[in-house]
Amino acid sequence: MRVVVLGATGNVGTSVLHALGQGPGVEDIVGVARRAPSTRIPGVRWETADVVRDDLVPLLRGASTVIHLAWLIQPSRDRAATRAVNVGGSARVLRAVAEAGVPALVYASSVGAYSPGPKDRRVDEGWPTGGIRTSFYSRDKAEVERMLDRFESERPDVRVVRLRPGLIFKREAGAEIRRLFAGPLLPTPLLRPRFIPLVPDVDRLRFQAVHSLDVGDAYRLAATGDARGAFNLAAEPVLDPAELGRLLRARRVRVPAAALRAAAALTWRLRLQPAPPGWVDLALGVPLMDTTRAHSQLGWRPRRSAGEALLELLEGMRRGAGLATPPLEPGGAGPLRLRELFTGVGAR
Repeated sequence: MRVVVLGATGNVGTSVLHALGQGPGVEDIVGVARRAPSTRIPGVRWETADVVRDDLVPLLRGASTVIHLAWLIQPSRDRAATRAVNVGGSARVLRAVAEAGVPALVYASSVGAYSPGPKDRRVDEGWPTGGIRTSFYSRDKAEVERMLDRFESERPDVRVVRLRPGLIFKREAGAEIRRLFAGPLLPTPLLRPRFIPLVPDVDRLRFQAVHSLDVGDAYRLAATGDARGAFNLAAEPVLDPAELGRLLRARRVRVPAAALRAAAALTWRLRLQPAPPGWVDLALGVPLMDTTRAHSQLGWRPRRSAGEALLELLEGMRRGAGLATPPLEPGGAGPLRLRELFTGVGAR
């Protein structure tokens, strides 16, 4: 079995490659990325390609399954660049899958594709995927869901799987997630749990997380099995202010949602951090997900708790942990943090 992974060098991609290499039935793993990594992963053959510009058909021809992970979160200040990859690149992947005659496609959707929903109960995969209007990430995920609807209607011969995970954490993603969402001005000592004195208690601040390696295993199951359709992925427990306070041994402080959003908007406009305020709207807007279908039909169960994944991420952020791939390049408080500052926080 030959599996081609597009966007193979990031947080999820490296975990997918690990899972495919550890599991049975996959003889040929092709990792595709825009920039070639220096790291070597047993059983993985690297290819370089840009989903926006390069001919993808030769890379996909002969594949049993294509896993499409290629996506941009930054530069958050260049909407044309993110949309070109997220929406335009996904359209090119779908056309290439059809032209190459690939029988199965596994796509990296997200909880962010969902329309606003409840935080007091869990929704299944039938919840509308209209996205959160003020989040460019969410709008792009929702638009690709519509593209997949059309693709499935036109190409019923292709087995399509959509995985919709919550927040995805692992230690080796620490440097990347810090660059994407915190920026160079976050004081490193605040990443130690014992130095986090307060947790904001915000209405609807209830979210789900999952370890990247567990997500990688879900992709392996989806790629090598016969499942179709959408699957929610998340670990227990739900992370709310009470659970965050327990994990971090921090005191909860009531914060209005409007104040949290205003602070995010101001610091983004001042280039103090790289994440636009739509991420706050996304976190507070998306529903909690029911993962029963992934357990029963995909045969997937996470091995690590959501709290374990979060604490591992914080430790990785504090230490600048990463891997030898361009997205996961390790970083610290020295020259790399200055480079982030001088090249524009959220501009690249």
